[in-house]
Amino acid sequence: MSAAEAPQTTGEDQAVDRPRADDGPKMTSESQAAGQARRAEKPQRTGRPQAVRGPQATVGSQAVARPQAGDGLRTVGEPQRTGRPRAVGDPQAAGERQAAGQPQALGHPHSPGQPQPTAVPHVLDNPARAALTGPHAHFAERHGRILRYPVDVTPWLALPDEPDADDWADLAAFAGPGAEVPLLGFRGPVPEDWEVTFRIEGVQFVDDGLSTAPEPEAVRLGPDDVPEMLDLVARTQPGPFLPRTIELGTYLGIRREGALVAMAGERLHPPGWTEISAVCTDPAFRGEGLATRLILAVAHGIRERGETPFLHTGAGNTNAIRLYESLGFRLRRTTAFMAARAPERLPEGRTAVPVA
Repeated sequence: MSAAEAPQTTGEDQAVDRPRADDGPKMTSESQAAGQARRAEKPQRTGRPQAVRGPQATVGSQAVARPQAGDGLRTVGEPQRTGRPRAVGDPQAAGERQAAGQPQALGHPHSPGQPQPTAVPHVLDNPARAALTGPHAHFAERHGRILRYPVDVTPWLALPDEPDADDWADLAAFAGPGAEVPLLGFRGPVPEDWEVTFRIEGVQFVDDGLSTAPEPEAVRLGPDDVPEMLDLVARTQPGPFLPRTIELGTYLGIRREGALVAMAGERLHPPGWTEISAVCTDPAFRGEGLATRLILAVAHGIRERGETPFLHTGAGNTNAIRLYESLGFRLRRTTAFMAARAPERLPEGRTAVPVA
């Protein structure tokens, strides 16, 4: 065992007697000479001494623990143990960390030739794709690896996590030459022949202790309410809301003297999560807490299904962010809301995909 491997002693350790070179009975000159003669007759051994098994040996009058397996010595024929931790990605090691509540380490150095671990994306990192391959699969329109909602439902579409040149060509064909394509939640690079036309920074919040409750004054909105909903959205600009957006989930509203003055509802639906969206209040009725009551009521319905609410807003929408944080939402990640114009000429061999 090298000095670096030897365990450091504490004050208590130092109080234990340790064997010394002068411990044990003294030898006479005659016995020393006899011992030298016997050693001269024996063949000399080279290499590392074998570890002697057994609980204890004595040196003089002192009991000394013999080295055991794992003490830094090994017996002849025993495979040497390096003592290094299991590599990241070892199922047993990962299970032990998870059972202990510890996150799995990523980026741990590996020996050459070993597969490198990859971080598993969270379902909310690409929520539209998770929704369109999950609970909202019946809405999905597909071209290659590109997924999108019908254009009158919501502008959200879903690129792969790491789109390649073929994916961008498919998207251009899907949208049509020169079409402006919303890339909501996409933060990657855009090809050189695409023109970014719009971009704002966004944030994503998740439920972190909401005190949800039903709202007695809220009414469930349906297809007959869509014209009023579109009018309220046009006057308040909460974000995209289209003629069929109401089909994505539950929408609640509050009316005063028969007029719709506030609303909120559900949009993206990744597995286990539901996005709260279209939160808006008529300017003449702000300050009454209507948006808060509707958010908590929509969240209550989501929780009743065993799912977790989340939402998006612009990073500069400080009033909304303060409200969400005060209610019990927590910032999960930053994102971006952008749009880009497809090339005027489609790549060779591509043709525009007709709108369904």
